[in-house]
Amino acid sequence: MPQRTRRTRTLLVAFLATILLSGALPIGVLAHDPPGQRRFMNALGYVESGGRYDARNPDSGAYGKYQIMPANWRAWAKVYLGDANARPTPRNQERVARAKIRALHHWLHSWVVVAHWWLTGSSTRDVDAWSESSRRYVRKVMTIYRQTAPPKPSRPRRRSIGDANAGIVYRGGWQAARHTAYSGDTVRYAARPGASAGLTFVGRSITWIGPKGPTRGRARVYLDGRLVRTVDLRAAGFQGRAIVFGHAWRRPGRHTIRIVVLGTPGRPMVAIDEFVVRS
Repeated sequence: MPQRTRRTRTLLVAFLATILLSGALPIGVLAHDPPGQRRFMNALGYVESGGRYDARNPDSGAYGKYQIMPANWRAWAKVYLGDANARPTPRNQERVARAKIRALHHWLHSWVVVAHWWLTGSSTRDVDAWSESSRRYVRKVMTIYRQTAPPKPSRPRRRSIGDANAGIVYRGGWQAARHTAYSGDTVRYAARPGASAGLTFVGRSITWIGPKGPTRGRARVYLDGRLVRTVDLRAAGFQGRAIVFGHAWRRPGRHTIRIVVLGTPGRPMVAIDEFVVRS
């Protein structure tokens, strides 16, 4: 930040602090990061210090990932942390920089102008009036900002595992039944207490789809060896493909689902049409 002047920065700090403390900018507005703020902060921190929280400029005394001047640190820490003497720990640096950059964007409405302000303390939008060194600085920041644009979120992959799939391990006398309402026209069913069906898979969610109806029974569902639910497949009318059970994890992983038939008196039948795994 070689072109910053302490007087200019101090005046601007005081001006923005007055705005924040007086409520001239709505709290609800300042509570939300503008689009792209995280990417902008990553780019700014890389250009300022290579991303080092312990970087120090021996000439100006600017410190940390975002190379904040000592006088500005005290002023900003008082506004955003409530303590002018707060230490510039990595966590505090991120909190202060995030709040300050958020306020700057709400004021200047442009990441390009925010980058120029961070270097010079000037809010002018006239690029022709900027020095060549400040234009180079802004180009570096914005090039990294654009290169680190987040990829478009990918849609979860869906994999259907039908009742006849070799990956499902049946024990205890399961049989096939046919009906046009079933996927592939077939299901596997069992009525004997203790009959089980297990599947090991990699994904972030599992759904058991099967028929429900007046004659359908109950079963225990185990995930990774732990009983998570007892399900009842009884329904007033026949449903060929109902969602019997579903579970999701925070991230993909290797898991096992195991279904154990309880042999409910008068309605013991439990059936599996398919499992749906999403990754």
